[in-house]
Order: sequence, then structure tokens, then C-alpha cells
Amino acid sequence: MLNYRVAVVSDYQDITDALDEGRYRCNYNRFSKAFDLVPHDRLIMNLAASGVDSRVVVWEKEFLVGRIQRVRVRGQISKEVRVISDVPQGSVLGPLLFLVYVNDIWRNIDSCIRSFADDCILYRKITNKNDIDKFQKDLDTLGEWAVENGMKINPGKSKAIRFTRAGVKNTLGYSLGDQKIRKYLGIILRSDLTL
Repeated sequence: MLNYRVAVVSDYQDITDALDEGRYRCNYNRFSKAFDLVPHDRLIMNLAASGVDSRVVVWEKEFLVGRIQRVRVRGQISKEVRVISDVPQGSVLGPLLFLVYVNDIWRNIDSCIRSFADDCILYRKITNKNDIDKFQKDLDTLGEWAVENGMKINPGKSKAIRFTRAGVKNTLGYSLGDQKIRKYLGIILRSDLTL
């Protein structure tokens, strides 16, 4: 899995390499309550399918399955409830287990896609209308993947960004599911790559 800094540098490099040939569109997606929504049974299946040693799979299953929790509010303690979905937040393994769960997010997507923890970056070089349609199709595929895997993408925290060397006045509307991604940032890169 990519270190966050490596991911940002890789994205930046891809974008700057392609700017001479066209524009670049990025969509930075944020999952809602991502670590809480990971179902243990599917996570264990994904972990086993990834090819890790079966002893690791058994250890992770024992770590996750059968956990209980309760909360204290104003001195009152709730009943114990079984935890059937989550990856432990604040743990060293939490982000890694989440990435194991979302490891197939790239399937059926033609645009570039990178994930880090509960963020997912989708980007594509845009040179014509066909590229715009393909980018929206990939956003739709990402939304379908999220539904199929019990994840929720938060359109309010997802950002569409257009990278270009020329000032562009028109804004193109992209959507995630039935919600428009409304926030656009226009970024103009100069020949010396300053903003």
C-alpha cells in the first residue's frame, strides 16, 4: 500500500506530466464512517483471498470476531452489544485492514485510482468529451462499488478539481450517485510548476 506522501507525489507527477497534452480532472472522495462499516465476515474473506498466510487470517478472525462493546454516558453504562462491523480505530492494524477490505476498488475503473485510509483519489486526463464521459462512468462505478460493499461515499466531503494551464470558465458537473459534486477548485500551474 502506498504511503500518503508517496501517493500525493505520484498524483502530482502524473498530473504535471499530462498537462501539456490536456486537462486533468481529479475527484478526491471521502468515505463516511468507513472504519465502522467494514463487515468482519467479508473482511476475513478478502484477507484470505489476498494470499496471506492462513495463520494470519485465523489470528485476525480471532482478533475481530466475537468482540463486544458498551458505552458510558453520564455515568450510565449501556448493555453489551456484539461488534459485527468495524476495524479498530487508533490501532496500527486498522488502516491496513481497511485497505485489505477496499483492495478491489479499482476493478472496472479505467481512470487512475489510489487509496489511502478512508480517502480515494480518482483522476483522468481530459482531452475530449469522450474522456469526460469515461470519467463520469468511473465515478458511477465507484459509487456502485461502494453500495455493493456497504461503504458510503460522502459527496459533501468529496471534491472535484480541474488542473489546467489555461484559464477555463465553464464548469462541468460530476456526480456521485444522485448527488452533484458541487465544489470545484480551479488550479492553474505555471511553467515553473508554481501555483
